[in-house]
Amino acid sequence: MKKTKNILFAVLVLLSCASCKKFLEEKPTDFITPDSQLSSAKVARAFASGSYQYLQGMLKGQPSSYGGNTWNLMEFMTGKANSDLGQTGASSFQNLSYSTTSFYIDTWWQQMYLGIGACNLAIEKIPTINAPGLSDAEKTNLIAEARTLRALYYFYLVRMYGAVPKVTEVPKNLNLSIPRTAAKDIYDTVIIPDLLAAEKSTLPSRDITGKVSMSAVKSILADVYLTYAGAAINGGKQYYAESAKRSLEVTQTGGYSLFPEYTDMLKPANKNNGEFIFQVQYAASVPSTNPLTALTIPNYSGISGYSDEYGSVYPTPQFVSSYAPGDKRAAEKQFFYTSYKNLKSGQIVNFKNAYIYKWFDSTAVVSTLKSDLNFTLYRLADVQLMYAEASNQAEGGPNGTAVQFVNNIRKRANLAPIGALSSAAFEQEVWAQRYYELCFENKMWFDMVRTRKVHNDVTGNWDNFVGHRTVFGATFSEKQLLFPLPKQETDVNPSLLPNNTGF
Repeated sequence: MKKTKNILFAVLVLLSCASCKKFLEEKPTDFITPDSQLSSAKVARAFASGSYQYLQGMLKGQPSSYGGNTWNLMEFMTGKANSDLGQTGASSFQNLSYSTTSFYIDTWWQQMYLGIGACNLAIEKIPTINAPGLSDAEKTNLIAEARTLRALYYFYLVRMYGAVPKVTEVPKNLNLSIPRTAAKDIYDTVIIPDLLAAEKSTLPSRDITGKVSMSAVKSILADVYLTYAGAAINGGKQYYAESAKRSLEVTQTGGYSLFPEYTDMLKPANKNNGEFIFQVQYAASVPSTNPLTALTIPNYSGISGYSDEYGSVYPTPQFVSSYAPGDKRAAEKQFFYTSYKNLKSGQIVNFKNAYIYKWFDSTAVVSTLKSDLNFTLYRLADVQLMYAEASNQAEGGPNGTAVQFVNNIRKRANLAPIGALSSAAFEQEVWAQRYYELCFENKMWFDMVRTRKVHNDVTGNWDNFVGHRTVFGATFSEKQLLFPLPKQETDVNPSLLPNNTGF
């Protein structure tokens, strides 16, 4: 009986925190009561849904930091972002003086491993549930969701920290002395096998409720193979081909299309639709609202009803100026904005900098103070650019589809189409479009590390990562290729040492 109660409690916790839209409705229908049978389809769904909970860890506030958020880390590191607030830890990342105890680094580690733990629990328990109305195919799909998310959590970990502990089972004891496993081994034994297994399921091509779809599986797999082919694994051209295969399949069978307008991404009605392939779910009707709206409003600007207008992250002037003349993405109230109406006086407030408009939820800003926007992990523009880059590498030059995908993105930005380019020139064009299209979506830092190239906003050149000097006067070195393992983790588990280079 005690064991039954423990399992029930675990399921209740997972279910109450799950981030799927289904569990964010006002009248949820899938909560488990103490009278529920543990061998039921609802329990299986609850275990799978618990795997989503820690996706919100990517936008996790820092308890002791005013305006601090895990999302900030990836933007500060690029050297393309500044902050109105010294408390967010921006300066330590701008001057590259961050350490094993700096903001965000431990939170990312914790949240990803909590997610992995929830996935391991689902993968272990779902096969044991035999219930009327729960077919083997349905169980396979639920496990596919959990395995996809486990792969995603590990994908973040290996890109950020390199070698990390490999935990693929629910712990049977309190042994904390788990050594690090090389990043390549994590790819080879967890990330890629999990995604290939999920690819064999019968998940729907798309899912408008926010759960993992087959298109999400293939998008993540395309990203994984693209990263595996490049630095630091250097897997080889065959993995570029595998990436191109998956990304092309998403564009051909997923039913996705680019939004006609950039501002379509700011409409809550478009969540999990149109261009959006996979998103972290948020809702204005519950406490778990998207924090990026408040975080990116200019500090003390008075344009919103928020008591805190954080101004946590905004683009450097050099970055905004580096957009090509006429690029619609740099126009007012597209990706950025430089003025807005004061909420009380109605007068226009002109900001001292351009600020990020990508998460400007106008309803939240002026009335509800609860943003209903999701946070996007994969959208069609990203996948099209992955195909363009991967196919160019695999085939030794751009094919017609790759060129068309790039021109689709340029057309929306009011830029002229590109013509015939060499493989090297086309590669840089793709990098540029990723840079300008996906800015402040936590993509740029991973692209820098993967390609070992950084766009110099002053000269317009592509600098080598090692040796690139940011506009803040800091110079990237080998040390910046990986984040340090958090001190609080190495303190309790010394077998994680030595730490990464320079820490």
